[in-house]
Amino acid sequence: MHVSEVIADLLAEQVALDDIVASLKAEQWSTNTASPRWDVTDQIAHLTYFDHRAAQAISDPEGFQIEASRLFSVAGSGVEDGDELTLHEVRDLPIGKRLEAWRTGRATLASAAQTLTDDARVEWYGPSMGSKSFLTARLMEVWAHGQDIVDAAGATRPASDRLRHIAQLGFITRGWTYLNRREEVPEGDVYLELLAPSGETWMWGPEGAAATVRGNAEDFCLVVTQRRNISDTDLLVTGDSAVDWLDKAQAFAGPPSNGPDPGRF
Repeated sequence: MHVSEVIADLLAEQVALDDIVASLKAEQWSTNTASPRWDVTDQIAHLTYFDHRAAQAISDPEGFQIEASRLFSVAGSGVEDGDELTLHEVRDLPIGKRLEAWRTGRATLASAAQTLTDDARVEWYGPSMGSKSFLTARLMEVWAHGQDIVDAAGATRPASDRLRHIAQLGFITRGWTYLNRREEVPEGDVYLELLAPSGETWMWGPEGAAATVRGNAEDFCLVVTQRRNISDTDLLVTGDSAVDWLDKAQAFAGPPSNGPDPGRF
């Protein structure tokens, strides 16, 4: 897959969420979401801030490093200070201007992304990332934070085969999940087999593995982005190492965190 294909899917995922957000009533922008402390406005503010930072990381790496250091410094003094830095610009806007702010951030990122080649690397808040992985992470972010908005607003968002990006990221970050927790990765491979929205079957890992995960691609993506507890999905998980992984799975950067408790959704 070429970077241009990831860009196209990222833009499509943003539009899918835009369609939902554009239909929200004014009072729904203050609806609390599953993310602690955050309402719908904050979810859009988060996406807006990091779309701008992602564009800067591509087009102005030195400037990005300055902003990243600023965020690390502020966030180190408390989560509320980090929220103030990253969310305040959109929080302070009139409700009618908030969606437009996100659209501007998306356009800035799209323009910068067009300059990336398949073998380019982009500086980010941890190690640098390959261009396709970098944009895949942005796609995951808009989908996952979009799920928070979908849940809060009681909206419907049809699943698409763009989930393949997130599913693959979820699979390859199994090791990261444990490294992030300073734990040893359980021995043995895990075989993952998912039914795509289109009806295709997606597979990762060796088919002969004793530990397996099978089920709906959307369910798997919801678990690895910590938007659903595994017990609230129809995933069929076999083997202690697979169960342990999905109980802790974290396909995104940041300190170790846990998904929702069983029964929340």
